[in-house]
Amino acid sequence: MEERIYTIPLRQAKSVPRTKRAKRAIKEIKEFLARHMKIEEVKIDASINELVWERGIKKIPSKVRVKAVKMEDVVWAYTPEAEVKLPEEKRKKEEKPPEEEVAEETKEEEKKEEVTEEATEEKVESGEEEKEVEEVEEASKAESEGEIEKAEEGVAEEMKEEETKETKDKSKEEQ
Repeated sequence: MEERIYTIPLRQAKSVPRTKRAKRAIKEIKEFLARHMKIEEVKIDASINELVWERGIKKIPSKVRVKAVKMEDVVWAYTPEAEVKLPEEKRKKEEKPPEEEVAEETKEEEKKEEVTEEATEEKVESGEEEKEVEEVEEASKAESEGEIEKAEEGVAEEMKEEETKETKDKSKEEQ
């Protein structure tokens, strides 16, 4: 990671028609940084954009101070006064979650699969209607945890109802 501070003159941007000056100034900044940092891809932060457009499209500043940060194949440009979090810090957080979290996620997924498989097997064995089997399959396909928990609660309630029906049937047969 390489950082440099440049003062970029915007003289050439003043030679274009007034209604195109701010747009041309942004292009000038990008071209200057690409030429001096020797990288084609240049990203401009909102702080520079606001500085150029501060007095409108017609009245651009004559020069701009820019802090350029070179990372891999991209140059990020912003004003030296601006506090900016660079994308590299964001990428590190997003790239690799800790191994413990990955292990926990796989364990949770395995448990959910086991619960749904057991529920479908029990319903098929007891000879219930196809409708209930489809409900369990839909529950296994649910993506969010809340939906899965609701589905598990529904299955548990259905199982309790079946048990109570069976116990009532047995008690009637005994009498």
